[in-house]
Amino acid sequence: MSAPPLANQRAIIDRRALAAKIGEIEGDESTWREALLAILQEALKAGREEMSRRLVENPSAGHALCGGHSFLLDQLIRLIHDHAADRLAPAPEGKPARALSILAVGGYGREEMAPHSDVDIVFLCERTDDERTVALIEAILYLLWDLGLTVGHSVRNVDDIVKMAKADGTILTSLLEGRYLWGDEALYEESKRRFFLEVVEGTERQFVTEKLRERDERHKRMGDTRYVVEPNVKEGKGGLRDLQALYWIGKYIHRVGEAAELVDAGLFTRSEYKSFRRAEGFLLAVRCHLHDITGRAEDRLTFDLQKEVARRMRFADRRGKSAVERFMQFYFLQAKRVGSLTGVFLSQLEEQFAKKRARRGLLAGFNSRPRTLHGYTVFAGKLAAPGDEWFRKDPVRLIEIFRIAESEQLEIDPRTMRQADRDSGLINDEVREDPRANAAFLDLLAGRNDPETVLRWMNEAGVFGRFVPDFGRVNAQMQFNMYHHYTVDEHTIRAIGFLTKIEKGELAEEHPRATREIHRLKSRRAAYVAALLHDIAKGRGGDHSVLGAEIAEKLCPRFGLSDEETTLVAWLVRQHLLMSHTAFKRDIADPKTVEDFVAEVQTLERLRQLAILTSVDIRAVGPGTWNSWKGQLLGELYDRSHERLRLGHVTSGRKHRVDAQKAAVREALGDKAALMDQYDDLLPAPYWIAEPPDIAARNIVQYSVARELGEALSVHCEPDEERGATLVTVIAADHPGIFMRIAGAIHLVGGNIIDARIHTTRTGYAVDNFLVQDPLGQRFGEDNQLERIERSIADALERGAQLVPKLAQRPLPRRGAGAFDVRPSVAFDNDASHRFTVIEVSARDRPALLNRLARALFEHHAMIRSAHITHYGERAADTFYVTDLTGDKITDPSRLETIRAALVDAASDEMQAELEPA
Repeated sequence: MSAPPLANQRAIIDRRALAAKIGEIEGDESTWREALLAILQEALKAGREEMSRRLVENPSAGHALCGGHSFLLDQLIRLIHDHAADRLAPAPEGKPARALSILAVGGYGREEMAPHSDVDIVFLCERTDDERTVALIEAILYLLWDLGLTVGHSVRNVDDIVKMAKADGTILTSLLEGRYLWGDEALYEESKRRFFLEVVEGTERQFVTEKLRERDERHKRMGDTRYVVEPNVKEGKGGLRDLQALYWIGKYIHRVGEAAELVDAGLFTRSEYKSFRRAEGFLLAVRCHLHDITGRAEDRLTFDLQKEVARRMRFADRRGKSAVERFMQFYFLQAKRVGSLTGVFLSQLEEQFAKKRARRGLLAGFNSRPRTLHGYTVFAGKLAAPGDEWFRKDPVRLIEIFRIAESEQLEIDPRTMRQADRDSGLINDEVREDPRANAAFLDLLAGRNDPETVLRWMNEAGVFGRFVPDFGRVNAQMQFNMYHHYTVDEHTIRAIGFLTKIEKGELAEEHPRATREIHRLKSRRAAYVAALLHDIAKGRGGDHSVLGAEIAEKLCPRFGLSDEETTLVAWLVRQHLLMSHTAFKRDIADPKTVEDFVAEVQTLERLRQLAILTSVDIRAVGPGTWNSWKGQLLGELYDRSHERLRLGHVTSGRKHRVDAQKAAVREALGDKAALMDQYDDLLPAPYWIAEPPDIAARNIVQYSVARELGEALSVHCEPDEERGATLVTVIAADHPGIFMRIAGAIHLVGGNIIDARIHTTRTGYAVDNFLVQDPLGQRFGEDNQLERIERSIADALERGAQLVPKLAQRPLPRRGAGAFDVRPSVAFDNDASHRFTVIEVSARDRPALLNRLARALFEHHAMIRSAHITHYGERAADTFYVTDLTGDKITDPSRLETIRAALVDAASDEMQAELEPA
């Protein structure tokens, strides 16, 4: 799109000097060609080194950097053409040479060449079957290939161009941005004239429709949001391709030669064009760094590249935000700007088309009447400000218009969005404290139609962050980890959207309790405000939950919430991780877990609100984060806590609970109920309290069959649809270290243990239940998969297979995990359980981690009774309930410190390096 004039072009490549040097070459054709290639290779190397130096000196100068690479290739191709035409494919003596023109197309045509972009060219020929023309094209291509360039080329005459552009949209777009490079310029001009006359004329609306359809399909492929945390700089939403699409449309409709002419065409204001160039320049610079770092055409801004690009582009750490998080926040702000510019551009284009239709159509002069709503104009389902001074006269209207759009289910006219963006700076403290503005905002936030979409519009227009400055601080802010898929603002808006869907009953199958309980809340407004504020303090340093609660205490009264609602929201923000941490990291079957959770929650209203907030928070993290296993754990915790809060006490004592469980197991056994008479006293009371009746029934049947067959080892795998995992039960003679060997064997075949319970019968047998998922978080279900798990466990327990070397060779669970610095940490809690010491280990997720942690505990005589495994992207949080060899808690401080050191060592990167084969 017309790169700016290059400084010191000859430092990149001096074509005249090179031409003179080539002119001095002597010898036959073979010798001459070899010498020519050597000169060109040296020039290409020197030019790239110069551009690498400029990349370091001016790391954000995207246009100049891409223009420099384009200039380098322009000069090389011109040299190659001239000297190939003279020495390698000369015109026949006495005959004029047929016209040949070389066109740069694609990114090269736009002068947007990153260091390793493809070189896309068109050879435009007077005649494609002319022998000398064919020989010249071949000579040029062989030299370009010998230089190591990736060349995309086509050979066309003018008739071909017209015919193929009509038939193929991709070719049409490529030719649209074609740039004359070298050769016969008159032939190029003729092709350009016929292209616009015979291909473009009269097809403008069709082209726009097709480009927008392609854009939408591309967005869908790339995740359909510009806020994915590993964006594609070129193809992603808000990326370079979106800007290019605007240029294509502008050129097709208005014949603009460069992006600046979009202003004269009335599609951008001058300030919007400057914003266009800033976003484009930044994205081009990022792409250049990606190519330079990887040494290839890489457009994905992956975790492992983000740190290095941030460093190169001179972003620095700040309090509460790392350099990479600041860089990515700036990236997403540019992507957001691209989205806003696209809306402005398309609205102006639609207005221009509408005027043409009105002038030319059969119904010219007829206008359907707009209606008035609260002073606004409504036409064709769009809500518009009635005049340019509308928001300036009363800035509260900047909030009001979004409330009306949500309540009346209307779109906001893009021109009015443009006004709102322009006038968002009018929102000051006076507007923020205005009761009308806050009432309108709260009505929008807790809207019953689609607050998610309208809040996203409000955010795009810059109004949201102005009205709630604390939200503005997390606008476009990413969290540098593999757990969160979106920026903080996008995550928050999605959480509000899921809350609306639950209230409408659209997620009843996945969230039955939340769907039921949301209609029993005393304050639905509190639920929506808590969803808005739960992550509001991220990136400030310190505990975002505590800091967020302080923000809630200030904002809630401003929004118009009562003192009671404010207290509730502040508590929800402070404790929004409590329920998930309790359900996923603690043993819910342990009575103390529920006791401690209920002691913090205290009321049924808090429980309902927290359960709903927890569900939408997890759902909004990203696709696949919510699963049936998490739903079941949260549901079980909710039900036990609800019973305790409703009745005010435990419904029955320990003996009664065991008897009730045994009765439920007897019922689950059906026609095999008599087995309970035989094995009623086989397992101790903690087993019957911990295991659900359906799993206990399966254990009893498996144990019975193993005894009948005289099997010393019984392994059974069964998909469990309700839990979203595969139940793996191992019954074997109990011995120290059995857990670590089973864990290693399961991981060796690609299984991830998400929960484990270890029991010992009164006859000395281990009955161990594991819930296992595949690497994608799904249950294993194929017969061959189940057989592999069973065989791997048998090999580990019966034949003593060596696990550690094999485990160390397995790849990291997710690509890019090595980009994160996750220091292992170990926490002990002797108050979380009446019977066990609870140990929580947080470390980088990696092969054999659970096996190594279990080995460390085994070697220090800590007996694992249950294990609960949670993954947060690149980080694993493994919780163990343990005792010493006598079945007591481990309380000696020096022994705990020894265990801590062993676990940290087992979880460290250094240990992984030692285990990996050379």
